Amino acid sequence: MAPEDPSARRPRLTPPIADVRRAVRSVLASFPEPVEGSGHIGPSTGSGPAAPLVLVALSGGADSLALAAATAFEAPRAGLRAGAVIVDHGLQDASAAVAEAAADAARALGLDPVLVRRVEVTGEGGPEASARAARYAALDAAADETGAALVLLGHTLDDQAETVLLGLARGSGAASLAGMAPQSGRYARPLLGIRRAATRQACLDAGLEPWDDPHNTDPAYTRVRVRERVLPVLEAELGPGVAEALARTAEQLREDEEAFTSQIDEFIEELCEPAEAGIAVSAAALAPNPAALRQRIIRHVVASEFGVSLTRTQTLEVARLVTDWHGQGPIDLPGGIRATRAGSRIVFSTTGSTEVLPHDH
Repeated sequence: MAPEDPSARRPRLTPPIADVRRAVRSVLASFPEPVEGSGHIGPSTGSGPAAPLVLVALSGGADSLALAAATAFEAPRAGLRAGAVIVDHGLQDASAAVAEAAADAARALGLDPVLVRRVEVTGEGGPEASARAARYAALDAAADETGAALVLLGHTLDDQAETVLLGLARGSGAASLAGMAPQSGRYARPLLGIRRAATRQACLDAGLEPWDDPHNTDPAYTRVRVRERVLPVLEAELGPGVAEALARTAEQLREDEEAFTSQIDEFIEELCEPAEAGIAVSAAALAPNPAALRQRIIRHVVASEFGVSLTRTQTLEVARLVTDWHGQGPIDLPGGIRATRAGSRIVFSTTGSTEVLPHDH
């Protein structure tokens, strides 16, 4: 029997396939510099063994499968190698078989290397958070092991819209409502502008059979209820385009958050000085700032110095030491941290000490 012509297996280029490829192409072309924590990515002389490696986080579902197919097509044209990593969470009886089927699909697409990693989901912090932590730990380890320059994730515009709605329901701040970043460190999400329906159609057009995770339709999960019940009601009552509007909102808030972060980085050292067992911030320098910037500075200082995230209520209590000071006592914060007004300074410490050390300018 004559060997099959590989071109005969090439899928017809349809709009969904083209859209996904274009999104991947844009990401692969946008990193001419090394990505943090890994090797170089960008234009190369070829896609041989020495070429930079991009990994696709592949579950076998329509989103990641469409992403894998597009990456297998686009990476060699960008002078890159493309591989895949499949994380088996072990949460279902057939999880090993599902992972192996996803690995087979990746190999059939020409991805190499293809890694399967089994993880243990402890349930700590809730099943979704625990699975996410285990998954990212496995992806990080796989990227380190292979020297991958970039790991591509299959989150779509629908995922972004769901994230924004969940943040609204929790009363989260702008950082949470900004949703998922298109790129963070070694991770990139090329499909944040692509609808979930388009990734499924891209798979069908390419003759690929995606796996449907039963957890994605289980109403026990809050995100599933948002996906299956809340968003459809909003679309029905408010008209089409709600998901796109939520994604645009996330993008605008992310721009705002980046601007605030840049402002904070510019003068944070001028506001702070060492204190015993902690750090002190000038109340006089904080006071003239707009509330939004002042409160971000407070959260930034506590997060940077102690690794603790403050709620809005806690942040506002600390801010009152600046704007409404009338002799009130120290404020106890999570992680054994205490915020105290000491003269013209707000002192954050782990012992309650308010002694300010000389600042070496």
